[in-house]
Amino acid sequence: MNIYKPEVVELLTLVETKYAHPLHTSTDFDEFSLFLKKQMHMQVSTSTLKRLWGYVNDNHTPRLRTLDILSQYLGYEHFTHFCTWLKSSTVYNSSFFTAKQILSKELTVESELEIGWAPNRYLRLRYKGDALFEVTEARQSKLLTGDCFEVSSFLMGQPLSLPYILRNGQRTPPFIAGRNGGLTLLNRL
Repeated sequence: MNIYKPEVVELLTLVETKYAHPLHTSTDFDEFSLFLKKQMHMQVSTSTLKRLWGYVNDNHTPRLRTLDILSQYLGYEHFTHFCTWLKSSTVYNSSFFTAKQILSKELTVESELEIGWAPNRYLRLRYKGDALFEVTEARQSKLLTGDCFEVSSFLMGQPLSLPYILRNGQRTPPFIAGRNGGLTLLNRL
């Protein structure tokens, strides 16, 4: 599937999401082909679907007619209309946004913050300087009191991505807090 341009990859992802059944087995592709024929009165062969989703190794270029049918399944008139929507959709484009934020460079050493995220995670932090924070209190979190991490900013409503946590002198793999919904608590103390 990685041989296709991003628009085709996104089309396949959205089709599979709408269909609400993963397309991973030969039977899955047979059933989806029959589903399209019954629902849309249009034929896309099982072998074509298998090639599109990379179930079989074949570096062919998909036919526009096939992409049109899949686009129509999503509610677009043609594949070109799907591409137009994709390019203008704010879901897929960069944009400016407004959010409460705290920048590390604006803090003084020993400043304290509290952050939290769903469902009930809470951290109290002490700023050590040079974008380094120490956890001084942790509740229902995988981060522990005494852990340290580097971060340049905290954004309310956005996940907190940390390159590592320094725990007992060892760096952990990257960590993300508030993956779903972002930070729900952000205060300077």
